[in-house]
Amino acid sequence: MLIDRLLTLSAERRPDAVALVTASSRITYGELHDKASRFSAALKELGVRRGDRVAIALENSEEYMAAHFGVLLSGGVSVPVYQSLPSASFNRIAADCAPAVVISRPQFFRGLTKASGEKDKARHIIAGPVSDLEKAWGAVSFADCLSCSPSTDKETRTQDDLATIIYTSGTTGDPKGVMLSHRNLRANTTSIVSYLGLTSEDSVMVVLPFYYSYGNSVMLSHVMQGATLVADNRFMYPNKVLEAIAAEKVTGFAGVPSTFAILCHRSSFKNMSFPALRYMTQAGGAMPHEMAFELLKVVPHAKIYIMYGQTEASARLSYLPPEDIYKKSGSVGTAIAGVTRAELTDDNRPVKPGETGEIVASGENIMMGYWGKPAETETVLRDGKLHTGDMATIDEDGYIYIMSRKTDIIKSGAHRIAPREIEEALLKDPNVFEAAVVGRPDSILGESICAFVVLKDSQTSSADGLLRVCRENLPQYKIPKEIFFMKSLPKTENMKIKKADLKKILQTSVEVKK
Repeated sequence: MLIDRLLTLSAERRPDAVALVTASSRITYGELHDKASRFSAALKELGVRRGDRVAIALENSEEYMAAHFGVLLSGGVSVPVYQSLPSASFNRIAADCAPAVVISRPQFFRGLTKASGEKDKARHIIAGPVSDLEKAWGAVSFADCLSCSPSTDKETRTQDDLATIIYTSGTTGDPKGVMLSHRNLRANTTSIVSYLGLTSEDSVMVVLPFYYSYGNSVMLSHVMQGATLVADNRFMYPNKVLEAIAAEKVTGFAGVPSTFAILCHRSSFKNMSFPALRYMTQAGGAMPHEMAFELLKVVPHAKIYIMYGQTEASARLSYLPPEDIYKKSGSVGTAIAGVTRAELTDDNRPVKPGETGEIVASGENIMMGYWGKPAETETVLRDGKLHTGDMATIDEDGYIYIMSRKTDIIKSGAHRIAPREIEEALLKDPNVFEAAVVGRPDSILGESICAFVVLKDSQTSSADGLLRVCRENLPQYKIPKEIFFMKSLPKTENMKIKKADLKKILQTSVEVKK
């Protein structure tokens, strides 16, 4: 089934059900499908054909959803990007995938023209007021696109057609365009709906951007069931989001580790009640298991799903069933349904329980490859298997425990050290809000261990105090050589810690204070 059929079917079954709630609007499935169909017709009038890329630079909104599904209905390929992406960064993506159309807010369009001095070859659709100057550049308004009659042209497409290109976060290098087919997305979405037990009665608070693989999976899984998405783009004011969760009687919440850290330590979450909240999902990096326990103290009736995946896997590879959260603390669970294989290997040799290996996976959810990068594709896709680059151990019951990215392993003396264990030790100090560990080049050891720490608001601590905590929980060779205190850690737009930036800071040592 084509992924845009998810919206079509929900509109047919539940046309009056609310699809999306924002701070300023509510839109039903019937209304959303109508807008997507009209937008699809407008794209075809602009010359978009099967396989053409269309970039969408919008925040979570009804315009985003109408554009995304409109692109798919037209036979085009949706390329979601950060709505505040710097012009230079967007131009690199545009040079990579050559979008036929760019959909954005006026300020994004103006930033592009100001930076380049001339309009690029792509057509532009602007969600918002369009000035005479912008019209002179050839831009058209989103509203005018919606005045088109819904297209009746049914262009032949298959499940193996490219549906979307999602660019990686770039935590370890330049972003790469992950190609996901309709088949990839449908397989993963079906599995997520199944293990979460989603129904049409569910509603989810969305603070993750739709252009992010995790956010995209939240959108698709709830659209599949005709459930409600409550999009709130104000997470910089977490209490506003919490108020919306309570007011809308939201049943689900999705976040990354830093999202939950903010909820637990920089909001009123612990002082509020959320009787409707049924489930919470976490992915996008390792969340300390103590934080999961903190969440359960506030919402003991909710189920917490610890999940693991990659953009290259359409979002999800494994999850930890909520009933195992104490018994298998620290694990990301086992492979989700639909993942044909998820094993740990060391030089293509399956590892035994307790040994460390790379997670290798196969299944219908695994990407088609990286757009325009056959060499990079060949390094991670071999014999139909995705080599994730994530190092892990597995226990006797088949539960996976992530150690670190292959590229994050610190080679210190004769030891190969995974940063995660050190980060978890630092987080045992009650004053620590966030921690990240990287290696610094060392003439004797090869690499020395350096830790970056952010303290909770109004809290104090010393390097000596944190080192004592480390000594209580770690062997001597894993003790950080240096600990640096920072006001915040550099992050991607998806709230992932950019360890490459921390390594750059170590090279200069200008911005770092002991």
